[in-house]
Amino acid sequence: MSLVKLSIKGISYSQTQNGAYALILNEVDGERKLPIVIGAFEAQSIAIALEKEIKPPRPLTHDLFKNFAERFDIVVKQVIIHKLVDGVFYSSLICERDKIEEIIDARTSDAIALALRFNAPIFTYKNILDKAGIYLKSNTAETDQGSQEIDDVLSNPETFGHEEETNQSGDVYAKHSLEELNDLLDQAVSQEDYEKAAKIRDEISKR
Repeated sequence: MSLVKLSIKGISYSQTQNGAYALILNEVDGERKLPIVIGAFEAQSIAIALEKEIKPPRPLTHDLFKNFAERFDIVVKQVIIHKLVDGVFYSSLICERDKIEEIIDARTSDAIALALRFNAPIFTYKNILDKAGIYLKSNTAETDQGSQEIDDVLSNPETFGHEEETNQSGDVYAKHSLEELNDLLDQAVSQEDYEKAAKIRDEISKR
């Protein structure tokens, strides 16, 4: 079975599972997307790794794992999403120490959070992408409810929380000056409120 390289498109709030987020992976040499439902903590950890401007005052669990691994000269070389059973993705970390390669089982969300921190490539098998991959279609009237829900997730990459909550927060932050926003961003990071920090960062980016 041939491997297909994936990249990260973004993270969206899942419309299908309350309190869950959807991680959207792109097929590097194609147009298919691979949506994976993940938990809020894992979504936060992945978002922080994607956002270089946000630096946690203390290491998160995945940062701690990276520090621990580096102390003992362990490197994550790549991540492979190798199995899909009943809608659940299974992944492996391909690690190396002293030129000896080891394969470690991991949840897909944890594996990707670590891949980002080690700058490791992410792969899946072609048959998994054939089974679970989707094409992003705009303005498509004839689609079943499941496909429409995935389209809704894909249409709002890197958003956090419900749409109403996001819009409300955006209106609040729009009233602040750039200097005030930077102060609020520092406060949110120091308090480890990374969802709030991401919203403030978005408002700063608009300026």
